[in-house]
Amino acid sequence: MEHLVARLREELPAEAVLTDHDVMAAYAHDMASFCPAGRPAAVVLPRTVDQVRHVMRTASALRVPVVPQGARTGLSGAANAVDGGIVLSLVRMDRILEIDPVNRIAVVEPGVVNADLTKAVQAQGLTYPPDPSSWEQCTIGGNIGTASGGLCCVKYGVTAEYVLGLEVVLADGRLLRTGRRTAKGVAGYDLTRLFVGSEGTLGIVVRAVLALRPAPPPQLVLAAEFPSAQAAGEAVCAVMAAGHTPSLLELMDATTLAAVNRLTRMGLPESTGALLLCGFDTPDPAASLAAVGELCAAAGASEVVPAGDPAESELLLAARRSALVALEAVTGTTMIDDVCVPRSRLAELLDGVAAIGERHRLTIGVVAHAGDGNTHPTVCFDPRDEDQSRRARESFDDIMALGLELDGTITGEHGVGVLKREWLARELGPVGLEMQRAVKAAFDPLGILNPDKVF
Repeated sequence: MEHLVARLREELPAEAVLTDHDVMAAYAHDMASFCPAGRPAAVVLPRTVDQVRHVMRTASALRVPVVPQGARTGLSGAANAVDGGIVLSLVRMDRILEIDPVNRIAVVEPGVVNADLTKAVQAQGLTYPPDPSSWEQCTIGGNIGTASGGLCCVKYGVTAEYVLGLEVVLADGRLLRTGRRTAKGVAGYDLTRLFVGSEGTLGIVVRAVLALRPAPPPQLVLAAEFPSAQAAGEAVCAVMAAGHTPSLLELMDATTLAAVNRLTRMGLPESTGALLLCGFDTPDPAASLAAVGELCAAAGASEVVPAGDPAESELLLAARRSALVALEAVTGTTMIDDVCVPRSRLAELLDGVAAIGERHRLTIGVVAHAGDGNTHPTVCFDPRDEDQSRRARESFDDIMALGLELDGTITGEHGVGVLKREWLARELGPVGLEMQRAVKAAFDPLGILNPDKVF
């Protein structure tokens, strides 16, 4: 370890290389449950591309594993340290290098916080749409690594659709530039998309060219209460089949609503089986809300409440924003799943999760980005209770199996990391897994980039 640290410090300032075990412990893992983390030999916090290149040249020469990190808000264990390796934290590379309103792009370093970028481009009448729930803490580099999404994905899409180009430090320290700054470009293989969602297993993103959009009008939101998940699912299908493009379409099941009631005392009806929130940011959102309200009523909604202005919309969204905190308050710890299914099978997923919760004698609430079928079943358990922890892990696996049975995928936006490696193999199949491993080997022949993650 001493030789490694000495080599790192040859081209890094002393404060950029951390070796104190108590300090390094804070960088050991992200927010995922049931994901082991090792003890790194060093934590490095570079500020420049050249410093990152030095780290990777050193790691390659000494055959030392490197785990890239952002804000550690991930939920799959992808940022967890490995024994004897380097944790490469990119949070100090946090500059917004350029905002170009004519070409509608921003050029940023990986440590830029999502919310900071959003606020910076709003000042020029633009928006960066991807908005993970942790947007006030998570970094652009982490968003790119996990291909994260958010509430607005139903209309605006996920992170991958906004990454035009990258600068990436490869495992051996070489600097690779991918993609473009132009609106169009199809030259060569799309290596940019390959890096998006690769969870730090192919290279270290050190700069990104991001697409921006004109800022939309203020959003108006409607809340619809349903007696069952089935009825809410039918409403989702009706809204999408009618050709509407909401800016958000979110769903909470009865378990989540009960938890929110206990935490916030909002007074949501206990008889509500599911709550659907639908928003529009069009020039005439009220007309769209009225049309969706009729579809919800036809699907069996017991009450439909449209907001009159953006302030009322925020009040309606308060329940959704407090959902995960409310579920965490049930037992003190949660395990958040991330299965995505076709919209038409959303109700089957919710009913199946309810049955899994009963079978394992656990509270499992579901919040969902209903517009794109991305659900977050949230298992509540007491980690001090060994039996409860075992049942939590088993229920988590049952939910992923259910997602695959419903023609879905094991992750819509959180990534694979450590948590879902075995399930990735099941989803891809042997040929798909072989091809993915071949890609990994081409970029990282020594296997030092985020080892034991994803595969």
